[in-house]
Amino acid sequence: MAKEIAGLIKLQIKGGAANPSPPVGPALGSKGINIMEFCKQFNARTQDKPGKVLPVVITYYSDKSFDFVIKTPPVAIQLLELTKLKSGSAEPNRKKVAEVTWEQVKAIAEDKIVDLNCFTQDAAMKMVAGTARSMGITVKGTFPSSN
Repeated sequence: MAKEIAGLIKLQIKGGAANPSPPVGPALGSKGINIMEFCKQFNARTQDKPGKVLPVVITYYSDKSFDFVIKTPPVAIQLLELTKLKSGSAEPNRKKVAEVTWEQVKAIAEDKIVDLNCFTQDAAMKMVAGTARSMGITVKGTFPSSN
């Protein structure tokens, strides 16, 4: 018989660094989930990505058991790593803080396309470029059409 799903929890945790302190402990503890068991499993599955911010979706069941899915790092985090910035622009429409190329945007889109709400490579690249624009990062060149 299938387990009854009690709910979902979405968190962003650094790879290999899950511990019972906030935000992990309170989020899981309030639902009655074994915090240490989650931390051990998450750290074991993300030990190859230390320090990277990884979104995780935890499905917990009525019998207090859980499953979780680890997603790819957010586009904004990948753009910050690529440009070696601490944060985006405070005024992205006026003050530009960095530049990226369409090849770099394509690399991020290829990595992230499984988690994005789109079907084509071009649409994924446009979503990544939109995120860059909202952070004050300009994309150099013209959009490479794949016609």
